Amino acid sequence: MRDRIITYNKKMTEAPRLLRRALQPFLNLLRQGLSPNALALSLALGFMISCFPVFGATTGLCIIVALALRLNLAAMQLANYAGMPLQLLLLLPFVRLGEFIFHTESLPLSVSELRKRFEYAPIDTLHELWMWEWHAIVAWAIIAIPATLVLFFLLRFLIVRIHPSIKELALSNTRKPQQ
Repeated sequence: MRDRIITYNKKMTEAPRLLRRALQPFLNLLRQGLSPNALALSLALGFMISCFPVFGATTGLCIIVALALRLNLAAMQLANYAGMPLQLLLLLPFVRLGEFIFHTESLPLSVSELRKRFEYAPIDTLHELWMWEWHAIVAWAIIAIPATLVLFFLLRFLIVRIHPSIKELALSNTRKPQQ
């Protein structure tokens, strides 16, 4: 077992420069004394919050969750920003899932249809848009809770598995190159 770890560590110290740069934020977090469990939970929650179907709310939610659960805000924001493209990609699926859960009519996707609705009844249209958004939030919560648990256990497994290698890689980055 020890031989396998040492071999794995050698491979990590010879890692390409790009991999080292990608792992550097995580190395910095582990150097701060962040446990693998806390790091995995921070990353999992940050990533799931990044998919929250309300634009502009994810940073504030990360701050609130990090303070409430005493997690690492930097790790949460790192995962939040990494997962932000998913927010745009998953908005419509969350709206559609919300429509399915609550048995509501479909959101009109054409701009001309929305414009007609706003011209005819602007208050009712705003109410409907808020209803679709609320249903998307409920759909996100239904998906996010189990997905966060799965992601947490997966990340914890990976972090614990490579934890000795990360320490070795961190040390190799601080050493001066040999000539």
